[in-house]
Amino acid sequence: MHYPWKLTLAVTGATLLGSSLAYAATPDLSDPPPIEGEVITEDLGSHTIRVGLGLAETSPLYISTQYFGDILAERTEGRLTVNVFPNSQLGDDAQMMEMLQTGSLDMTIPSTSPATTYVPELAVFDLPFLLPTREAAIAVLESDVALGLLDKFEGTGIKAFAYHENGYRQLTNSVRPVESPDDVAGLDVSGLTIRTMENPVQLSIWEALGANPTPMAFGEVFSAMEQGVIDGQENPWSTILTSNFHEVQDYGSETRHVYTPFIIMMSERTWDRLDPAYQELVREAANAAAAYEIQLATEYDDWARDQLEERGMQITRLDDDQIAAFQEAVQPVYEQWGPRIGEDLVAEIQQIVENTMND
Repeated sequence: MHYPWKLTLAVTGATLLGSSLAYAATPDLSDPPPIEGEVITEDLGSHTIRVGLGLAETSPLYISTQYFGDILAERTEGRLTVNVFPNSQLGDDAQMMEMLQTGSLDMTIPSTSPATTYVPELAVFDLPFLLPTREAAIAVLESDVALGLLDKFEGTGIKAFAYHENGYRQLTNSVRPVESPDDVAGLDVSGLTIRTMENPVQLSIWEALGANPTPMAFGEVFSAMEQGVIDGQENPWSTILTSNFHEVQDYGSETRHVYTPFIIMMSERTWDRLDPAYQELVREAANAAAAYEIQLATEYDDWARDQLEERGMQITRLDDDQIAAFQEAVQPVYEQWGPRIGEDLVAEIQQIVENTMND
């Protein structure tokens, strides 16, 4: 099978991301799994599904969404097709979710953070250092506890199918290396102005660390950093690389302070137009794409960090004691938000983490 995303990665790796063939052009990413399952030969109508994404064509999210489209097309003999609009072309996460409600967009895959507008309990994923390892994070995402949160979209005009991985968020800035909370707060100098997602728990994290948090839509971040409106931002290494943030950020710190999932979702209006057989296929394809995206994100993460270093970003890898200092500094976030999110929910997730870590 021909995978057009591989050509995109190769071209982008050689030009957009660095303008130097000395850099490794592409990560060694796994091919998508074979497409399996019964083909729907009956003509149940033809639909083109428009999917809006915030990230670039080189991101694991985009690649897995192309795979989602391949599954639908192959198993409906081309009657279900997918058009993907990356790079926030159609708006930011919040705007695209609103478009799902009105039916002006069919699908999007936002972070859980802006989705708290619809399901407040999803704010549990914004709590700092809740998911210390990727294995623990995946165990949580696959649990009945997390899957039950997706059911809470019922009645919002949105159907939520599965979790993808956004990944561990890391801090970058253009001012100074960050090895401790004191470096964020600045002590005798001003605290860093850090772009955050438009989410109150995220704001609380950076306020606890002494930063000046500035909520901002993702599509505005590069220009804001380029113009000096903000000092830095926090995102997974893959997003930092594919968004070219290394061009305007000198310093990175491997803080791993929050693990953020994505959610693949569809407009209920689109869903209701689909034949039940198509609906079941969309669910299957969404789950397959989510599993593939998590695999890609895992493969991409360390490679992206290494590529950022090759492109000149000075990255500080924090040791256990340094991470512990950040954990201590953000404990007030749990005291503030635990009761609002639901202490039972937080405890259930912490128990899943503990069980995974002890296996």
